[in-house]
Amino acid sequence: MRTSNEKVKNVIISVYFILIVLAVLWLTIFRAFSEIDNNPIVAFFVIFLIFIALFLTVHFISKYFEYDSDGLKVTVTNKGLLLSDYLNYREHTVEFDKPRLSGFKINNYIIYKELVLFIDSKNGQHVKKERFNITLVAKKKRKYMKQSLRKMVKQNRKEQS
Repeated sequence: MRTSNEKVKNVIISVYFILIVLAVLWLTIFRAFSEIDNNPIVAFFVIFLIFIALFLTVHFISKYFEYDSDGLKVTVTNKGLLLSDYLNYREHTVEFDKPRLSGFKINNYIIYKELVLFIDSKNGQHVKKERFNITLVAKKKRKYMKQSLRKMVKQNRKEQS
């Protein structure tokens, strides 16, 4: 099975544009408060902190995700959405043989969804945790990915016993 959240890129670009428009709007509001309020610096810092928090939240959540379980190996990739065509930043890729997958877990936080893969080492002594951001992956695609991972884990447990 192969899936990705490639179509979300336009939405994220729109969100960044809206954040920039809000920043300009907040600056004009700040100027209006400077005539009314005795201390406009406080209002500026509050507006600035809210903008930075929103910007960092969008930046933290917005990642490209690709899952490919066709063939003998599984490839899972996370990378940044913006400028990913020109700069290779925030990339995290894991490629492993299907029999090495010992388990998986999907954590569903309030605004963040995470896929945790438990991968056995080559000698079978250690289990490595790999975390991937799947926040912007559609619910239907997450369901199919979950089914694929469940099938692999079930097959691996059956082969071990």
